[in-house]
Amino acid sequence: MRRDIFQAIADPTRRAIITLIAIQAMTPNAIADNFNTSRQSVSKHLRILTECELLKQEQKGREIYYTLEIGKMKEIDQWIEQFRKIWETRFDQLDIVLANIKNKKDEQQFTI
Repeated sequence: MRRDIFQAIADPTRRAIITLIAIQAMTPNAIADNFNTSRQSVSKHLRILTECELLKQEQKGREIYYTLEIGKMKEIDQWIEQFRKIWETRFDQLDIVLANIKNKKDEQQFTI
């Protein structure tokens, strides 16, 4: 079953794992050390993130290291970008409205 990347990042533990791995590649045990949960629970989160292609596994000797898949993170960013543009436009419009209100207040003070 292929999971959706947005379902994967909806979970706070998985977002925390992504944040940890964004800094450096880590083994499952090193990741689990950062959480007050079982190693099995962390493994489940890692499996979901891997299925969504947000993480990839690299075998180095006897250890498996997880690294972040930047390409998939860009997918999330591109989806969010459309909303960022809407928000920026609305903030710009709000700035104009606030400036107009301030100018009207200033004009009223000068006419008194």
